[in-house]
Amino acid sequence: MIDHRGDLRKGRPTLWASAFVAAACLAIVALSGWREWSSRQTLLKASETDMANLARSVTQHADDTFELADTVLNVLVGQLELEGTSPAAIARIQTFLSRRKAANRIRAVFIYDEAGRRLATSEPVDLAGLNDSDREYFQHHRAVAERGTFIGPPVRNRSGGQWIITASRRFNHPDGSFAGVSLTTIDVDYFLQFYRGFDVGQNGSIALATANGIILARSPDNGYTGRDLSSAPLLKIIHERPAADVYYFTSPLDGVRRLSFYQLSSRYPVLVVATESEDDVLAPWRRAALTRMAAVLGLTGGLAVAGLLLVRQLHLRQKMAAALIAKEADFRLLAEQSGDMVMRIAVDGRILYASPSSARVLGWAPNELVDTSALAGINPADLARVGETISALMNGEAEEARITYRTRHREKGEVWIETALRIARDAQSGDINGVVAISRDMTERKDLEDRLAALASSDGLTALANRRHFDERLESEWDRARREGRPLSLLLIDADHFKSFNDLYGHQAGDACLRSIAGVLAELARRPADLAARYGGEEFALLLPNTDMGGCEQVGERIRQAIQDLGILHALNAPSKQVTLSIGGATHMSFDDKADCTSLIAAADKALYAAKESGRNRLVMSGQVIAWPGSIRA
Repeated sequence: MIDHRGDLRKGRPTLWASAFVAAACLAIVALSGWREWSSRQTLLKASETDMANLARSVTQHADDTFELADTVLNVLVGQLELEGTSPAAIARIQTFLSRRKAANRIRAVFIYDEAGRRLATSEPVDLAGLNDSDREYFQHHRAVAERGTFIGPPVRNRSGGQWIITASRRFNHPDGSFAGVSLTTIDVDYFLQFYRGFDVGQNGSIALATANGIILARSPDNGYTGRDLSSAPLLKIIHERPAADVYYFTSPLDGVRRLSFYQLSSRYPVLVVATESEDDVLAPWRRAALTRMAAVLGLTGGLAVAGLLLVRQLHLRQKMAAALIAKEADFRLLAEQSGDMVMRIAVDGRILYASPSSARVLGWAPNELVDTSALAGINPADLARVGETISALMNGEAEEARITYRTRHREKGEVWIETALRIARDAQSGDINGVVAISRDMTERKDLEDRLAALASSDGLTALANRRHFDERLESEWDRARREGRPLSLLLIDADHFKSFNDLYGHQAGDACLRSIAGVLAELARRPADLAARYGGEEFALLLPNTDMGGCEQVGERIRQAIQDLGILHALNAPSKQVTLSIGGATHMSFDDKADCTSLIAAADKALYAAKESGRNRLVMSGQVIAWPGSIRA
C-alpha cells in the first residue's frame, strides 16, 4: 500500500499559506473599505458642522429682521390704542410714516381700520379706495384675538408686484374689540441678497419658511417663494424632532439628495434650512477614494500573486520572508509619515521616541527631542495641569487621558496642541513603564473657535457687546442683584437727530460717529462688571451693577459731557451744531416685588423719552420731574 500521510503533511503548509493569503487580502480590502467609509463620514460630519453654523447665522439674521419689524409694530399699536384712530391721531402717524424712508429690512408700514381700509402708509400712494381686507393677515387678526405679531405667507405687492413678507399686529378699541391692523412688509429679495453671500456649492440652497411649511425665501431663487411644503417629510415630523438638527433628504423641489441642517427660531414661527448637495460634498472624496482603492486592489492583487508563488515555491520561503519584512518596514514607514506626532515618554518624563511628524508639529526633529523633558516648552499657565495629568497616568490612576495646552514651536512661537495619552506596560511584568502620546496642532481650530465666540457676543461695527449678549448679562445681573440685595443701574443712550446726521454726512460718517460714541462708552465702563452694548441703531446701553442712582447719574453725565467735548460737527442739531446725546437712566433698589429685568429697561426708556422731549443733550433719571416743551422725539 502507498502511504499518503506524508503527502498530506506536505500539503498542510500549502493550505495554511493559502488561507493566510486569502485572509490577508480580505483584511486589507476590509480595512481599506472601513477607512474610506470613516473618511466619508468625517467629511459629512464636517459639512454638517458648516451647515449648522450657517443655519444659526441665517436664523439670527431672520430673528433680528423680524424683531425690528416687531418693534415698529409695537410702537404703532401702542400709539393707536392710546390715541385712537381719529383724523388728528392718524395725521400724526401719517406725518411720521411719510418722513420714514424705505430701509433694507423694513420696506413699508401700513395702518388699516376694522374694515380693511388703509388709514396711513409709509409708501407714496393715494389711500383713497384702497382696501386690503382680503389679505390673509387681515382676516387672521379679525378672527383671532391674539395680540402677538403674525408672520404671514409671502404675497405679491399690489403696487410693485414684487414678493413681500408681512409681519402684522392687531390693535383694539378701548372695549377690546377689533379696531384694525398695523402691518410691516419686508422684501423677499432682502433675504435673497443676504443668502447669496454664502457659498453652499452649485446645488446647495438656503431656505426660510414659516413653521407650517410655506417658503418665504430660497436661494437660489427659482420661483419657489410662496410654495407650500407642509406635506414634505421633514415638516410632517418636525414637532417630534429637536428644534435644530441635521437632516438628510431628497428635495421635493428639484429631486437633489441633500445634507441639511434645519433650525426653528425660538422667537418667531419660522424655519431655516441650510443645505448642500450630498454629491457635491462627496465628490472630492469619491475621486480620492477611487484612487486609493485602485492602489489597494493593486496591492491586494500583488499579494495574491505572491501568495500563489509562495504556495507553489515553498523553497523560496526565506526570500519571501525577507520580502514580507521589507513590506513591514514600508508599512511602518507609512505609519511614521502620519500627520500626528507620536511620542513615547519614560516614567521619569524623558522622551524616548518621537515620530518624524514632530518636525511639522513642534519644529524639532525627532533626534532633537529624544532624551529631553516632555514638559519642556509648555506654557507656564498649562504646565502644572499637564504635569499632573502625566503623573496620574504614571501612578495608574487612569488608563488614558486627553488634554489641550499651549507649547512653544521652534519657528511659529506658541501653538495649541491636543494630546491623547495612554499608559504603556511592560510585556512581561505588566508594570507601567511609560506613556504613549499622540499629538496634533490645534492652533487654527482654537483661533476659529475664539473668533466665532467673539462674533457671537459682539457688535461688528462698534466692537461693543451686541443686543443678545446684553440681554443675557442683564438677566444674570438682575438675578445677582436680587440675591445680594444690591442696586442695579442702567443707562440708555441715543444720539440726537442721528438720522439727519446720516442724511447730511453719509453713512460712513455715521458709522464713524457711532464708533466714537462706542469708544467713550468702552472707556467709561471701567469696572469688570460694567457692560457697554450697542442696543440697536444709534442707541446704546450701559449696565452698571452695584451702582446706586447717584453713581448712575454721575456716569451718565460724564458720557454726555465726553461726547460734547469731542465736538463732532452736526449742522442740523440745533443749538449746539454738534453731535449730542440724550440719556435716560434708571436704578432698581428694591427686589421684593415680582418685577423682572424688563421693568428696568422700561424705566430707562421712559427717562430717555423724557430727555428727548425736554430738549435733548441731557440726562434724565427715572423718577425726575421735568418740564416738557412738547417737542417731537426723533
